[in-house]
Amino acid sequence: MSVPVAHVVRSGVVEGTHFGSAVVVDAQGKVEWSIGDVSSAMFPRSSNKLMQSLAMVRSGLPLKDELLALSSASHSGEDFHLAGVQDILNAANLDISALQCPADWPLDEVERDTLLAAGLGKSSIYMNCSGKHSAMLFTCVLNGWDTDSYLETSHPLQVACQQAIEDVTGEKVEHIGVDGCGAPLMSTSLTGLARAFSKFAGPTADAEQKKIADAIRANPQYLGGTRRDVTKLMQGVPGLLAKDGAEAVYGIGLGDGRALALKIEDGADRARIVVAMSILQNVLGVVSQEVERQLDSQELLGGGLQVGKVVPAFSI
Repeated sequence: MSVPVAHVVRSGVVEGTHFGSAVVVDAQGKVEWSIGDVSSAMFPRSSNKLMQSLAMVRSGLPLKDELLALSSASHSGEDFHLAGVQDILNAANLDISALQCPADWPLDEVERDTLLAAGLGKSSIYMNCSGKHSAMLFTCVLNGWDTDSYLETSHPLQVACQQAIEDVTGEKVEHIGVDGCGAPLMSTSLTGLARAFSKFAGPTADAEQKKIADAIRANPQYLGGTRRDVTKLMQGVPGLLAKDGAEAVYGIGLGDGRALALKIEDGADRARIVVAMSILQNVLGVVSQEVERQLDSQELLGGGLQVGKVVPAFSI
């Protein structure tokens, strides 16, 4: 079961508590530290996207650099993200109508408000998973697979995704659900998720895993966005590889192969950020101004002034 991992402290009083679970593994995937339930099956949400990209690269996806990073993205919907999605679709000789992710607004509020001010509506290309979906479609075209059914669990692409997830987590997929973007969502444990990030980020990464990791590290803004905490973390800590997911899931790997994974029970990103930074700093020993900044970033306001903040609820 999950345990208290973050307190909401206002004017010196704890007014709320976030529950969750977290785990740290070493370069061999062995658990070094944990809190809460880290062995039960859970949905990693978008933190699984590196594994889905691995399945596509294994299946011949030729993307590299920023477009490969975009294939693993939960992007903010900035202009360069949209241009990248269009480039992938063009390479597949497809148009936006082929995307089966739902029409949505950009994840970034600035980009959303710009569209609203221009009188524009939702589109599937704005949806934060459109980079992954365009790459999935391109992979299907390259292999002669049907593009109308690419989200079905039995489709060759999704079978390849399941195999990649099981390979890097070291666990069998126990549950398959439907992610927010409509793609099959395959379970693992938090320990399995941490092992996956250990493999992608660490020195034992194979050529395909390293290709994906290097593309993301070189182009972190394509994985998230210019204003996103996950992007700033990768920019601030050399060698670090990270991917956030819905419902406050987080996977982070370091260049030496150590990694962490966490899940906040109520899906609160403010707790995700604080808990992850506390573990990076105090368990993994990462010294970084960006880690320190994000650890102190979740302020509570009263009358327009800071009167408290979200703080870790566990001792290390």
